Amino acid sequence: MYGRDPWGGPLEINATDSATDDDRSRNLQDLDRAALSRPLDETQQSWLLGPGEQKKKKKYVDLGCIIVSRKIFVWTVGTLLVSALLAGLITLIVKTVPRHHHRHSPPDNYTLALHKALMFFNAQRSGKLPKHNNVSWRGNSGLQDGKSDPSVLMKDLVGGYYDAGDAIKFNFPASFSMTLLSWSVIEYSAKYEAAGELNHVKEIIKWGTDYLLKTFNNTADTIDRIAAQVGIGDTSGGVSAPNDHYCWMRPEDIDYPRPVYECRSCSDLAAEMAAALASASIVFKDNKAYSQKLVHGARTLFKFARDQRGRYSAGGSDPALFYNSSSYWDEFVWGGAWLYYATGNSSYLQLATHPKLAKHAGAFWGGPDYGVLSWDNKLAGAQVLLSRLRLFLSPGYPYEEILSTFHNQTSIIMCSFLPVFTSFNRTKGGLIQLNHGRPQPLQYVVNAAFLAALYSDYLDTADTPGWYCGPNFYSTDVLREFAKTQIDYILGKNPRKMSYVVGFGNHYPKHVHHRGASIPKNKIKYNCKGGWKWRDTSKPNPNTLVGAMVAGPDKHDGFRDVRTNYNYTEPTLAGNAGLVAALVALSGDKATVIDKNTIFSAVPPMFPTPPPPPAPWKP
Repeated sequence: MYGRDPWGGPLEINATDSATDDDRSRNLQDLDRAALSRPLDETQQSWLLGPGEQKKKKKYVDLGCIIVSRKIFVWTVGTLLVSALLAGLITLIVKTVPRHHHRHSPPDNYTLALHKALMFFNAQRSGKLPKHNNVSWRGNSGLQDGKSDPSVLMKDLVGGYYDAGDAIKFNFPASFSMTLLSWSVIEYSAKYEAAGELNHVKEIIKWGTDYLLKTFNNTADTIDRIAAQVGIGDTSGGVSAPNDHYCWMRPEDIDYPRPVYECRSCSDLAAEMAAALASASIVFKDNKAYSQKLVHGARTLFKFARDQRGRYSAGGSDPALFYNSSSYWDEFVWGGAWLYYATGNSSYLQLATHPKLAKHAGAFWGGPDYGVLSWDNKLAGAQVLLSRLRLFLSPGYPYEEILSTFHNQTSIIMCSFLPVFTSFNRTKGGLIQLNHGRPQPLQYVVNAAFLAALYSDYLDTADTPGWYCGPNFYSTDVLREFAKTQIDYILGKNPRKMSYVVGFGNHYPKHVHHRGASIPKNKIKYNCKGGWKWRDTSKPNPNTLVGAMVAGPDKHDGFRDVRTNYNYTEPTLAGNAGLVAALVALSGDKATVIDKNTIFSAVPPMFPTPPPPPAPWKP
């Protein structure tokens, strides 16, 4: 039979071939000896399948679609295998070696100063210190506070913070300090977290609020007194017994009694304490039990403030010598605003926006200190705080009238901070004189810097590019620049090239007015007068009070680094709280702005109430 050969020739197929496949394979082994005697070309050799020839390596590799040199094939495959092995090894190393996931640019000066400024609060702690307090020269102190005074109701007054360079615990400035810190955490928690300080600042706040809860019956709905102060400092009439200003001793060595000052009519103090607890309840809102405890305490304190009217420092009491309160109306607005944010109860907002309350607080008239936020006057802070409500929630009637007034007044305050206006003088070095040349200026400057940076962020978040000062429009960047210039001055950009924050930079005060920092921790207990030699020595402090912002220079940019002159060298809780708030507001990337919603977490959905209909027309 013939089949067709595709190449044109006949292809014979023997249909009668009965040889099996096994026979054929055996026949292939019987090689033609005669043929092998002749030299074969390469192609012919490739036809021979003898066992001896199979051991010889082929020079080429047939990949089906292409024939390549065996050397090239082996080299290519080997290279690929080695590359894969190296890539796997590198991947394994990268995944297993510890590393920082996010590489940031070096911290800015504000972040570096923030780390130090927070350490000041660790150095000011009273009571039994936590193990991680990180201030080697401090120890447990004030463990008998409250117990040594049999006349007081609250027996356990251990804890809290010493106010300044002495060992007195003043509730009034301490409460304001905790409120400021809480406000800064609510607005800038992302910046604190980026700096690695969020847990630290929350610990600082809780140390303060835990103590404030001890100073009154925080489980009751109604109270009749508050422990306002522990320790006394009046030395004006000569000292017959040791006290916390006459004696120069380390807090750990105090062995004299520390009287407790209770007040039964102290609206300013109670309302400020209410603001501190209410603002902190928002900071700790994830800790439901503690947050509710703070809110209940704030409600109780505010009720006491409203029911028992009076100034806590009236009648020539010891607090009047150091932290005399000028009025309690500003604390009513301030405390009412914070309680509204903490509870969502509109009765607090109605109170905080009541025209008569605002009038008594001085919202409608100027004065030399108008717009200056301090431990005594919170009106400027309350106006910024309530302007926030109008910017982001716009509650409308019946709050709009007074909220718009507060918003306008806030704009005027921000205008007064700008160099083109003459509300406040400036030193030749550029420091704004918010206290008109009086001593200890920096505590007021840092508060203004915080408000300016914060309000700038409010406007940016509300997509508002700036604000008007009279006919002129100013960008929000101008406010931020004001805040930066003031904080830069404090950090060393001043005529003396001195940082007024201890431990920041290379040139800072070495003779800080502070008992603990000035006395060495040498296991020697110096008595009341024995410590005077450390007070009066011209040698630098043996202990560095890291992060303490001193009182500051005079109106001529002058500064005397002298321990006995507290008007230059004494730091305070309230001053450092304002510094921390300003630093965190300016720190980090400007793209990280305020937390718009957390402060409103307890505020119910707001639907503006329509105004009442007009009275019927009468002819």
